Amino acid sequence: MIERLTVQTHGQGLVELTAEVNAVVRQAGVREGLCTLLIQHTSASLTIQENADPSARRDLADWLARLVREDDPHFTHTAEGPDDMPSHIKAALTATTLSIPIVDGRLGLGTWQGIYVWEHRRRGSRRRVLVHVS
Repeated sequence: MIERLTVQTHGQGLVELTAEVNAVVRQAGVREGLCTLLIQHTSASLTIQENADPSARRDLADWLARLVREDDPHFTHTAEGPDDMPSHIKAALTATTLSIPIVDGRLGLGTWQGIYVWEHRRRGSRRRVLVHVS
């Protein structure tokens, strides 16, 4: 089963989609298997991260922003603005796919884990995520 999810982002940061992915898994009715996600973009990514304390997500986003700065004079891919090339690098350094086991009909996530779209552009966007349950 393949489901297409749309996630609205509102600028750089993480947007949780755990509930939406859980709903797809429930609908599929798979007791044991694998849930695979793919974000269909080159300037956003996917991550599994702590979902209890938002400061962990802010710290992670702040750290990545310091690692890949927007003011690098070596970037030539700047047609869509100063955050364009840094967003591609951030997506390359993180993940565009995730694979999560399904155990007893549920995602095999840990207690404090959530699934997130990680927006790397400053402006918000509608991001497409494919969810495959098998």
